[in-house]
Amino acid sequence: MGTMTDIAIIGAGPYGLSLGAHLSAAGLSVRVFGQPMHTWRTSMPEGMVLKSEGFASNLWHPDGALTLKDYCADHGLPYKDSGLPIPLQTFSDYGVAFQKRFVPMLDERWVTGLDRESNAFLLRLDDDEIVTAQRVVIAAGIRSFHYTPAELAALAGPLCSHSIEHHRLERFSGKRVLVVGGGASGVELAALMSKKGAQVTVAARRGRIPYCQPPRPRSLLERIQAPETGLGTGWRSVACVAAPMLFYQMPRDFRHLVVRKHLGPAPGWVSREEVEQNVNVLLGAKVDRACVRGAVASVTFRTSDGTEKVIDAEHVISATGFRVDMQRLNFINPRIMDRLALADQTPLLSPHFETSVPGLFMVGITAANNFGPLLRFAYGAGFTSDRLSRFLHQTTVRHSVAVKRNLTAA
Repeated sequence: MGTMTDIAIIGAGPYGLSLGAHLSAAGLSVRVFGQPMHTWRTSMPEGMVLKSEGFASNLWHPDGALTLKDYCADHGLPYKDSGLPIPLQTFSDYGVAFQKRFVPMLDERWVTGLDRESNAFLLRLDDDEIVTAQRVVIAAGIRSFHYTPAELAALAGPLCSHSIEHHRLERFSGKRVLVVGGGASGVELAALMSKKGAQVTVAARRGRIPYCQPPRPRSLLERIQAPETGLGTGWRSVACVAAPMLFYQMPRDFRHLVVRKHLGPAPGWVSREEVEQNVNVLLGAKVDRACVRGAVASVTFRTSDGTEKVIDAEHVISATGFRVDMQRLNFINPRIMDRLALADQTPLLSPHFETSVPGLFMVGITAANNFGPLLRFAYGAGFTSDRLSRFLHQTTVRHSVAVKRNLTAA
């Protein structure tokens, strides 16, 4: 049957590592699978900086050990709680250091299959070993849920890709590149590609690009009117951070709407100068159709004034975001998938992150429609790890007591 563990965590990003650190500190039998910070290290563009402030970019240990501030101090790296953008490389390296210290049981093999037999889950690894677990937490990141609009389907192949697929950008030097999407991923990627020598055009549906504002001193009145949180400023963000369980009690349609609308994909201020000086920007433009003409991709936009605009490019990047769809997690056996209660292709969860399949839990972006926008961001790993680890510890204790009573009675 293979090796056994009580709890298996699939995914080793901020959520998987933070939860693993909590469970390990509680003395529970836990194994974490996946490569540490994989999406951050392989699917985010080199040179990127985080939108989140330093104080909101931690991984989470129950004792508050090894914050990003601690890591930067240990390595002589610049750091401020707010106002100083965190480089992607710093955050990725920090996550790996956190893993080595607090999640040494990490198994870097990939889970290729998840099934259930009797009262246990079976995890098939990429070398075909089977691991048995009583409970499983899926900490899937955003990569599985990248979304490309149907209007770009005709470009499927080497001329079109999603923004999540690019880490190194040198290959675009000297090429004409069209980025579809005026949010953070599109605009910031365009700025970085431009710096690498690409000739970039950004096409956005909105009439303007809503850049975040650069840091500046804020008056007491401003701080009262719009308090700062780990999700940004404003009382709505305060509510999302402070009351995820109140959010959980709200009507489903309201929750889903807030998750879609709150904290839109605004680009960071650090990309603004490069874009305004060296990137072509087409505003108020919606993709109408696309085709391949010889060796180039041709995309036709319908602009806000009703006219058409055609842009030819040697490569098109769809920076069109992410949409959770549980069917995209194709390692989950259909027998389990068929038992998952879903709403808008996202799982319905208990107050402790448990799905309709007993013993199977979801955290991170897949749980956002239940607990709010907080879980769309790494900052939400703190709330999640604390709440779920306490529940798993309590239920493990109860299970152990029940087993001992049965043995005594026998």
